[in-house]
Parts: sequence; C-alpha cells; structure tokens
Amino acid sequence: MRYKLIFIIFICLNFIFCASAQKKIEDARNNDPQYQYNMGLFYLNEGVVDEAIKYLNRAIELNPRYDLALYALGLSHSMNGNLEESVKHLQNCLRINPTLTDAHNALGAIYQEMGLLDQAEKEFRIAISDENYTAKDNSYYNLARIYMTKGNLQEALNHVEKALGINRRMVMAHNLRGIIYEGLNDFTKAIDSYKIALETLREDAREKDIDINFNLAVAYFKNNEFEKAKEIFVKISARVIDPARKAEIDQYLKMIK
Repeated sequence: MRYKLIFIIFICLNFIFCASAQKKIEDARNNDPQYQYNMGLFYLNEGVVDEAIKYLNRAIELNPRYDLALYALGLSHSMNGNLEESVKHLQNCLRINPTLTDAHNALGAIYQEMGLLDQAEKEFRIAISDENYTAKDNSYYNLARIYMTKGNLQEALNHVEKALGINRRMVMAHNLRGIIYEGLNDFTKAIDSYKIALETLREDAREKDIDINFNLAVAYFKNNEFEKAKEIFVKISARVIDPARKAEIDQYLKMIK
C-alpha cells in the first residue's frame, strides 16, 4: 500500500512538473517577438488574417522597432481592406528601415488602390531604383497601370514592356499590354497580347479565365473578326456569373448577328 501511495505521489508530482514546464514555455513564447512574428506569418500565409494581426501586434508590442513585423502587419490590414491602417504600419516600417524595398512596393500598391497616384508612383520608383530588388516587374507593372489611368498610354506601354522584359510569364502584364494596345487602336497587337496571356496560363486554366477571354473576344470584334469573337463569347457565356458582364456579352452577340 505504501509503495502504491508513493507511486501515486510521484505521478502527481510529474504532472505538476510538466504543467510548470509548459507554463514556462508558453510565457517565453508570449514574450518572444520572433516567435510572435513567426506565428503571425504562419497565419498570414494561411489566410487567417485576424489571427495574424493578433500575433503581429504582440510582436510589435514587445519590439516597437520590429520592421518586418510592421511590414507584415501592413499587408495583413490591406488584406482585410483596412487601407488607412495598412498605410500607417507600412510608413512606420519605412521610418525604421527605409531600405526595405518590399515595403515601398506594398505602400505604392495601397496608395494606388486609394487613388493617390502621385504618391504611389513615388514609392514604385524608389523600389525600381534598388539595384538588388528582385520584384521590379511588379513595380513596372503598377507604374504602367498608373500611366494608363492618367491617359498616358505610350508611357504605360513602355513600363509594361519593362515588366515583361523581367518576367515573360507575367500573365497580368500581357493582359494589360493588350488593354493598352486597344486604347491605341492597335487591335492586332492587342489580340496577340491576349493570346500570349492565355497561352502563359496553365492549360486547365485557359478556358476558365473569363476576363482575358472576354478581352480577346472584344479585340476580335473591334478588329472586325466577328466569327472569332462570337466563338469566344458563346464559349464563356455559360460560365459568366456577373450579371453586368453577362449583359455585355449578350449585347456583343446581338451586334454580331
């Protein structure tokens, strides 16, 4: 009986020790900005944005000058549609580390989304000026979008070509180039750009991409290649969910008939 009692006491003490050790681990993690940042990144990559924000806020609470955590927090808020909060954290990040080029590019994208085109252009140009920056294709692409919005189509074309010079498989840049050529009334080159965009997609994604197929069909229509336009419009019509886009397709098909 005495041995049994000692065994029970030993088990209880072991549980207490394990609980105490676990508590120490949890306390250490809760006070480790690197751990909090890593957890924030994990949840951000998983798309669980609110949970990511919780961990990233804790990382910054522990280390207010944690530039990467501020950058990730800015991205998190942008994913939640909270653009002003995103700008605040990205600006704080760049005040601490103005050489973090990804943050300049991200801030430019947020400014662009907010319609602050001059501020966006400034950030993209800072990103492009970094000789070591490996994502310049995104900055050139975004600059092309800015110039297109401003109506400077030739400058937009110059920048989208620079983006494609870096990354020939950038589908959205091929699509944008097609839109720019349409604006320049060069429908043949627009058609070629849309076709390259579709060919760059995975084979199983080509027919599923409504937007690029729609753009290609419209370019064929404008180029008086009505049968080719009709074939694409009919093919994508059954898959279109958006009522406005569906109405556009029906209008084009009526004009072709």
